[in-house]
This record gives sequence, structure tokens and C-alpha cells, in this order.
Amino acid sequence: MKILYLHQHFSTPLGSTGTRSYEFSKALIKAGHEVTMICGSYWIADSGLKGSYHNGVRKGLVDGINVIQLQLSYSNSDNYLSRTASFLKYSFQGVRYALSLEYDLIFATSTPLTAGIPGIFAKLIRNKKFIFEVRDLWPELPKAMGVIKNPVILKLMDLLETLTYLYSDKCVALAPGIAEGIKNKFPSKEVTIIPNGSDDYCLKTVKTIVSGKLVAAFTGAHGMANGLNSLLDVAQELLAMEESGIEIQFIGDGKLKQGLIARVERDSLTNCRFLDPMPKTELFDYLNKTVHVGLMVLDNIPAFYNGTSPNKFFDYLSLGLPVINNYPGWLAELIRDSKCGLVVNPGDAKQFAKALVSLKENPSLCAELGSNAMSLSQSKFKRSSLAYKFVQYMIAS
Repeated sequence: MKILYLHQHFSTPLGSTGTRSYEFSKALIKAGHEVTMICGSYWIADSGLKGSYHNGVRKGLVDGINVIQLQLSYSNSDNYLSRTASFLKYSFQGVRYALSLEYDLIFATSTPLTAGIPGIFAKLIRNKKFIFEVRDLWPELPKAMGVIKNPVILKLMDLLETLTYLYSDKCVALAPGIAEGIKNKFPSKEVTIIPNGSDDYCLKTVKTIVSGKLVAAFTGAHGMANGLNSLLDVAQELLAMEESGIEIQFIGDGKLKQGLIARVERDSLTNCRFLDPMPKTELFDYLNKTVHVGLMVLDNIPAFYNGTSPNKFFDYLSLGLPVINNYPGWLAELIRDSKCGLVVNPGDAKQFAKALVSLKENPSLCAELGSNAMSLSQSKFKRSSLAYKFVQYMIAS
């Protein structure tokens, strides 16, 4: 089967972002299928292509994937209009490929929601099988965050979401709340849940705390959704407790990073450290050697509770890092049930600080939670197992 795969933010492990589409594409190829990937130029991604662009496009074979990369720069630091323009340009060029290339099935993954537009055209004009993967519920999430307030834009986004679900043959959801959101609009729509997963190649050994020093790290985008000021509140609480043996690290980049750094300097939060984004394999090596606890932090928005499937959470599991989570929902329940970390209340910096101290002062508990995390990654979220499920879902009639 020939599959046209659309992911604007596609990346290989050479980049500093999620590699779900890369891993799933390789699984499709291993199963005997052909994959053509249409992607853009994401700020922390690496498509694997190194040649020059010709007329705004460069092409090549990357680990068996036929990659077509569009010269469309995108960064989380861009303003709203620039980001919207990038999304629309990608979808319009995607339509051109959807109507001209030879393939049997078109698969589009959000975000952005506009990634589904080529699939709609492929379905309506060429009657191609169209599968849509939903990573976030739009416009529900941006509306809940207050990022988009214009009622006309929200109505148009809701219409696009409805049309994308309507014309897709079936959907893939990354979290239970996402599947529920799709079903609320189209109860008869076939939907399967395939969350993000733990990469087999990053499986390491559980570390122990040495010399009473504990390093806790947050990895990923420093944006509005992440609510990282809450971690600076935690750092402030630790200093007030005269706890000097815990360091909080922020690994990544984003629109709010400079503001966070400014607050750290202003408030003399000497227990915080900021690092630049790292290629995925380099990041795993760094976490394995240096970090004891993974921090799963989001802003306290109910739409996040069951509607997200963060890459970082599954990376922490695969590395045997106990996870401290600060918002309710399916991940919090999973952490409690699997005893692979600690759950604290949203906005409770004191409770969060005490959770970090408890792990530092009880290395055996930290190691036990980390071991449970690694076991969970292999029993329920092994990337190769999820990729197999994905392949079977894709090719099923």
C-alpha cells in the first residue's frame, strides 16, 4: 500500500521534538508499505534532509521514508498571525500533493487542525481513504487557554473540525478525552486510542541518588500551556525551606523562556537551571546520566486533564524516572495506579516542593518508583507495540 502521510512538524531523532510519525512511518515500511511524508520546517525538528531547497521544496529518502519538505519556517515564538499563515500555507500545498501524487491512503496528523484539509480534498475529489490523527482537540484547547477569543475564528475552527471528522473514514486519538471529543460529535465514527509511547532505544537503568543531591527536570516547550511559572514557585518554596540539595532544570525553548529566566534572576532562584533543546538521543543520554525525577507540568486547564498525551511523560517512563505530575486526569490516575511517581494538586507549590524533598530524602522510594515507571513503559507503552497497533489499524479495511 502507498501511504501519503502529512505531518507539518515531522522529525527524526536528530531533532529536539517528538518522533512518533518517524517511528510509525518506519513501522509501515517494515510491514511492506511505501510512505511519502509531507512536512514543513519546524524550529526544533530535523527532517533528515540536508540538501538545498529548490522552489521552496527539497526531497529525499530518509531511513526508507520518502520525505518532501516544504520551506515553511515555524516556531512557537512566532506571533499568532505568522503561525496561522504557516499552517494555511502547509495545508494548501498539502492539497496540491494530495490531488497529484499516486497513493492508496492519506493519513494526516494534527496539530495543527489545518493538516486535515488535504485529506478532505483527497476524500471529496479522489475518493481516497482518509484517516485523521487527533493530537489535541481544536478549537476546545485554544479556547480554554484563552489563546483564541474571536467568536468568528472559533466558529470557523469548529466547522473545520466537524468537516475533518465527517470526511475521515476513521480517526486515531492520542488520549481518552480526545476520543470522547470525537465521539461527542460523531458517535458512530470509528476511533482508536494510540497514545504516545516509550522508545525502545532509550531504555536505560534506574539511577540512585548520590550525595543527597537530586536533579528534577522538565523537558519540552516553554509556552503558555506548560504553566512553568508554577515550577518557579516550587523553586521559591524550596529556598524558603532552606533546601539546597534539589535543582530544577528546564530543558527546551519557547515563547516564555526569556520571561522565566528573567524571573529566576530577579528572585535569585539559584536552584533553577536552563538548558537549550537537545537532539532526542542526546537528551536521553543527558537525562540518564544526570536527572533523577521527571516533571510533568501543565497549566491548570480542565481541557488538559484527559485531552493530552505528552511525549515527555513517556520519555521519563522509559528512562526509569519517577514522575511528579501537577494536574488531574488520566495521567495522574495512571501514576497513582502504577506507583510510578507522585501526584500533587494544581497550583500547590508547597506540596510539590515537599514531594521533591520526600524523594531526595528517601532514595529507595525514588528507585522503586523509577523501576515501576520503566516496567510500565514496557508493559503498556512500548513504542514498537503501539506502532504495530497503528499499522494494523491503518491497513484494516
